[in-house]
Amino acid sequence: MSNLNSILSALTKEEYCYLTTTGRVSGHPHEIEIWFGAQNNTLYLLSGSERSDWLKNLLKTPSVTVRIGKQTFTGTARLLKEKEEDMLARTLIAEKYQEWDDKKTPSQWALTALPVAIDLNSLVTK
Repeated sequence: MSNLNSILSALTKEEYCYLTTTGRVSGHPHEIEIWFGAQNNTLYLLSGSERSDWLKNLLKTPSVTVRIGKQTFTGTARLLKEKEEDMLARTLIAEKYQEWDDKKTPSQWALTALPVAIDLNSLVTK
């Protein structure tokens, strides 16, 4: 397990991460608080809408920073295209935030939201 992977693994119980994108029009940093799932060196997020500003921002500039607890990482965002990774993202987030119905299947939101991956590149040291 890489050092980055072990640091991220220790942070998976945190409730939120803080994603900073670069504004597609302004060029200024924009931070949002968002639910996340993690596996290996990848964070997974779900966007409730393709109109989300943060999603539009990272589609234009995929380089992002993510803060979880007291740790900040650099990363590269991408939309998920492979069915297996798409379902992994949905399941990780649904399980973590108990977005299950009575039959233990992901909620409508978890099934229809747009999955995004953030491949973490490095830990930002202060």
